[in-house]
Amino acid sequence: MLFVGAVLIWLVTLPFDRNGLVLHLYSCFWAQLYFYVNPLWHLKVDGRERLPWKGPAVLVSNHESLGDILVLFGLYRPFKWVSKAENFRLPLIGWNMRLNRYVPLVRGDKASIAKMMADCEYWLARGVPILMFPEGTRSFDGKVKPFKDGAFALAMKMKVPVIPVVLTGTARTLPKHGLVLNATSNCHVQVMPPVDPATFPDVATLREHVRDLIVAEKARLEAGLPATAPA
Repeated sequence: MLFVGAVLIWLVTLPFDRNGLVLHLYSCFWAQLYFYVNPLWHLKVDGRERLPWKGPAVLVSNHESLGDILVLFGLYRPFKWVSKAENFRLPLIGWNMRLNRYVPLVRGDKASIAKMMADCEYWLARGVPILMFPEGTRSFDGKVKPFKDGAFALAMKMKVPVIPVVLTGTARTLPKHGLVLNATSNCHVQVMPPVDPATFPDVATLREHVRDLIVAEKARLEAGLPATAPA
């Protein structure tokens, strides 16, 4: 029924909502139903006001589990996912991703990477943020893996801010090699202040700066310390 709702929204809004905002917000609601109906799963989102309703940005997040997808939909802000191509072939969920015109990527395929970057540039030029996992894959132990260049090269080329997003607690929803959903999970999303790529000399410096911010903020949140104060 939820996918039928997505198709109806897509048909009704296509003539006037060319960026797919309404369908994306419906998809946010669809994903958040897992939290709404499960009293053992809890989600806290801080810093949502730092995300734009209008205007381009590159959102980058650490990646702990498949549950990150459900959690990040809780941002309830416009963006286009960059996701591995096989997800687009999943029944219902993958079909909805296609309706939303999210951006597929085949890891390690140069042609696919080039197409992904071009698609991201298209959406950013239209004022639509994109969201990427710069680690490239989920972390098996919860530690933040090295970041790849793509998101940061994109931000520098398009002259748009990078917005770091920090996730904690999501590894308990569905671990990297897990087969079942864990019963209890307390997830936290912290949106950090935007980073201006124009203040960095190159992609590598920007990449490592943002990774350091995410690692430090994740450590603070997991230690129960106060999150970064608003900018």
